[in-house]
Amino acid sequence: MKKKKPISENAAFAGFLASVGAIVLGLIFGYIMLIVFNPAFANVGIIKILSTGFSTKEKLAKVLYQAAPLMMTGLSVGFAMKTGLFNIGGSGQYLVGAFFALICGVVLKLPWYICLFASMLGGCFWGVFPGLFKSLFNVNEVITAIMFNWIGLFLVNLTLTNIPSALANFYGAATADRTANITAANPTALIPKVWLDKLFNSPYMNISFFIAAIIAVVIYIIIDKTVFGYELKACGFNQKASLYAGINAKRNVVFSMMIAGALSGIGGGIYYLCGTAQYSIIKVLPAMGFNGIPVALLASSNPLGIILSSLFISYIQVGGEALQPEYAKEIIDIIIACIIYLSALSVLMNEFITKMLKAKKEKKDNAALRQSAGASLEAVNAPKEEEK
Repeated sequence: MKKKKPISENAAFAGFLASVGAIVLGLIFGYIMLIVFNPAFANVGIIKILSTGFSTKEKLAKVLYQAAPLMMTGLSVGFAMKTGLFNIGGSGQYLVGAFFALICGVVLKLPWYICLFASMLGGCFWGVFPGLFKSLFNVNEVITAIMFNWIGLFLVNLTLTNIPSALANFYGAATADRTANITAANPTALIPKVWLDKLFNSPYMNISFFIAAIIAVVIYIIIDKTVFGYELKACGFNQKASLYAGINAKRNVVFSMMIAGALSGIGGGIYYLCGTAQYSIIKVLPAMGFNGIPVALLASSNPLGIILSSLFISYIQVGGEALQPEYAKEIIDIIIACIIYLSALSVLMNEFITKMLKAKKEKKDNAALRQSAGASLEAVNAPKEEEK
């Protein structure tokens, strides 16, 4: 029977310790920030950050509501990382996905599941360009993805501005700088709440979190349990070796970015099909696409871990909202940003912890080897002593 490895020698254990360490460092830094700006309320503030998310059913509903699109952008970044690519174009893919969903929902009056499928196609379409440039011309996907973030933003804004039936004033609102409220334009495009809104007593609650969690499980199965996922990871680890093994590396690069884009696009669709937000025609990229990066890093790009890391980031954001009026909104944003982006340290901490665990294992193995050698030497010398 195969001997089971101790948990301390498991790579996932090292990743877990690294993520916990990054979270603790981020919270310590946030606490220092609270002391600097308002020492009288610092202790109360850190308690609010850590306890507000679960304090009421309404707060928990908001945590789940914000975690759903965050999970999708985190999956987008994590999937690309698993295949050796860095998808920093999540914001553009998220926007194009949201655009497709809103056009289908507000203008074409289609049901929510078709709108969500359209958002997936929109994100997939926007993800294909960095993949093609990387595959055909060896252009770094980071450069292409950043460019397409801004192209996507201005293209969506320009298109929506020229579709009057997509804007709020078409339905009697006083403003034309945002899209129509889905509830007023097409209630069938709303993601179903089932009975969850009544259970949690919150308009934010619907099945979007569960949709995102199911997609995360599917992505985990694709990456770790299928031949297609193995080929994608092989290209990420060593493209030349995968080519030698007969894997079409160029095709897989395009597929990876298409799937990553599709995941971000679904995130945009989920957010705007909830009916609690309207797309504003502004010249700022949405933070949701970039926040997917620390979500993926915190989970070491593991799809199942991304479910938990997205919940944590959303939990901290909801907790930060409870700090007002003792702290200005900008201070809260700084603290949350520090906690989120310090999670990038989890990669460095993972390497450090892995080296420590490896050194500990080698020391243990060497000690066992010396002990075994000593026992063997005693066994050899024993007959000689008896003869004497």
